[in-house]
Amino acid sequence: AVEVARDDLGDLPHIVAELDGRPERFVLYCDDLSFGADDPSYTSLKATLDGSVAAAPENLVIYATSNRRHLMPEAMQENLEGRTVGGEIHPAEATEEKISLSDRFGLWLSFYPFDHNAYLSIVRHWLHRLGVEPAPSAAAVEQAALQWAMARGSRSGRTAYQFARDWAGRMTPKG
Repeated sequence: AVEVARDDLGDLPHIVAELDGRPERFVLYCDDLSFGADDPSYTSLKATLDGSVAAAPENLVIYATSNRRHLMPEAMQENLEGRTVGGEIHPAEATEEKISLSDRFGLWLSFYPFDHNAYLSIVRHWLHRLGVEPAPSAAAVEQAALQWAMARGSRSGRTAYQFARDWAGRMTPKG
C-alpha cells in the first residue's frame, strides 16, 4: 500500500506513472479525504480515477476514507441554481462538478448511526475488551454511555469506543 497525503494529490499523476507497468499490485490510499470550496487539487484525483485520456493501470486501485459523502462542500445557492427544462431537473453545473468526484469511486461503504440497543452492545463489547466489568451497575454504565453519545450527537462505534476508554480510565484504581 502507498499512502498519499491529501496535500500530495497534485503529484498523483506522477505517482501513478511510476507504479504503472511494475509487476507488483498497489493500493493507493488517502485517509480522511475532503476538499475546500476553492481547492482545485481534486482535479488530479478525479482525472486519475476516471476521466483522463490514459486509463488507470491494471495493477492499481485507489482507496480513500472521508467523513463527507460528496468530498466537497456544497453551497445552498448552487442547489438553487438548478433549473427545470421540459419537466426534467438539471442540476447546476457547479453542483454536478462537485458530485462527479465521489461518483468516480466504484464502491462506497456508509456507516449509519446505531440504534439505542446496538450502541449499548458495542459499549459493552469495548468495556469487556478493555477488561472493565460494568460497575457499580450495568444500568449506571448504560445511562452514562447514552449521555456521552447525546453530548456528542452520535451513536457510532467510534463514540462507543471513546466512551469505553474514558469509563475504563475512570474505573481503574489510582495508585
